[in-house]
Amino acid sequence: MVLYVLDAVAHDDVVATVVVVGHAGPWVESSLKQRARDDAHLTFVEQGEQLGTGHAVSVAMSTVANEVGDTDGDVLIVPGDTPLLRHGTIGQLLAHHRASGASLTVLSAELDDPYGYGRIVRAKDGSVAAIVEERDATDDLRTIHEVNTSIMVVRESLLGPALRRIGRQNSQNEYYLTDLVAALHDTGHVTSAMVCEDSAEAAGVNDRAQLAEAERVLRARINEEWMTNGVTMWDPLHTYVDADVLLESDVSLLPGTVLKGRCVVERGAQVGPNAFLTDSYVGEGAIVGNVEAIGAHVGEGARVSSYVVLGPGAKVGPGEFVAPFQQL
Repeated sequence: MVLYVLDAVAHDDVVATVVVVGHAGPWVESSLKQRARDDAHLTFVEQGEQLGTGHAVSVAMSTVANEVGDTDGDVLIVPGDTPLLRHGTIGQLLAHHRASGASLTVLSAELDDPYGYGRIVRAKDGSVAAIVEERDATDDLRTIHEVNTSIMVVRESLLGPALRRIGRQNSQNEYYLTDLVAALHDTGHVTSAMVCEDSAEAAGVNDRAQLAEAERVLRARINEEWMTNGVTMWDPLHTYVDADVLLESDVSLLPGTVLKGRCVVERGAQVGPNAFLTDSYVGEGAIVGNVEAIGAHVGEGARVSSYVVLGPGAKVGPGEFVAPFQQL
């Protein structure tokens, strides 16, 4: 999930990415190092005690200062549980922040049902005066439909001093990152918000139901992109393609096909129906039926019949035929 967020924030003017880890930190760090883009420039900071989102940013500040150096740059703060966030939206947010001359700009969203989200409280001049969490909001504030996405850009020189003014006088006894807005607004700094065009991008993932919904949206995006680039999917609703998969044009994916991990399928190949391939290669013009394959290599023009299992390291040579019910 975090990898989608890292892709969204991978802009040319992002000089470094500091990832704050807590629970299962070593595993998260190892996984991201293995799978993140080579140009991500990741640095990891451990939040030993979880005292809220504001505290998470505080423990990263010395590392951020080292990365920014003497320049008064901006710090982009993004939660790791927003996999639907788009790369283009972050670009728009950065551009809006710089054009407005604001000290802080938060990405907001308009929701029909804002329950559970922090509300954007605007001043009379349209600036953002505060963000109030649902559990701390009055009945009047809960009628506001503009909500916080927990994504913001803050001027680095102001971030540290503002964090030091944040307290824990709230229902959860935590340091809320959202209190940065009031801390800066109340001292005369310009605080603004940009409303996200697609409110779905604001969706966080806090349980299995929300995870399933996020995966559904991501699958639809991935499938649409591949079909736009010349891949045929007989039934897109029942075709599952991981983000790391590479497909050439004129590939055909039949219903029920699942491609996981770093699969590569070359031009003109056909896979499925009901194939389940993980970290496998399918050569140009090959035909792979109802097959389970893990770490396998199918050569150009080969034909692998249904009900075949290709185990790790299995190789099917160019033009070779594999009859049904075999295990290699």
